[in-house]
Amino acid sequence: MKKWIPLIIIAVIAFGIYNWVVGFNNTAVEKQETAKTQWANVESAYQRRADLIPNLVNTVKGYASHEKETLEGVIEARANATKTTIDPTNVTPEQMATFQKAQSGLSGALSKLMVVVEKYPDLKANQNFLELQSQLEGTENRINVERNRYNATAKDYNVFTRKFPGKFLAGMLGFDPLVLFQAAEGSEKAPDVAF
Repeated sequence: MKKWIPLIIIAVIAFGIYNWVVGFNNTAVEKQETAKTQWANVESAYQRRADLIPNLVNTVKGYASHEKETLEGVIEARANATKTTIDPTNVTPEQMATFQKAQSGLSGALSKLMVVVEKYPDLKANQNFLELQSQLEGTENRINVERNRYNATAKDYNVFTRKFPGKFLAGMLGFDPLVLFQAAEGSEKAPDVAF
């Protein structure tokens, strides 16, 4: 009977380690999938904004046709923003910066468009324009909420996979850290708006 005790102890330890590895893996997968789902929500919010822009541009075009440069800038920025996509599980900080730069470019173009709109009182009173503007404002808020939610879920995953002793397993099992949204460069300065 005494010769079985070391084998039983080894079996119990091996079973405990196996359960720990399986538990860590399953929890990491769950947290990673939650972050990926939240990233899809971020992309969905950005897509909603991109879908609103053609209608907004067409409405403005009817009133401000000689503002061609501004309208083309919005269309070009939208095209750049929609072609920049990333996979959150394989994203590098450089890819995230490129994504954020494209989205910031679109935000800047929309800001210029809104400044142009101020010159046209009839347009500002147009019901279609007012509704599109309201939807766009709501979408911008939704984008911010979804980005914050993504950052929270990605942080939860990152903390879980970086805590000791799990960080050793994370590396062996291929759980790389997720990149977070950060403030766009220059966003700490308030933009100049001149009419």
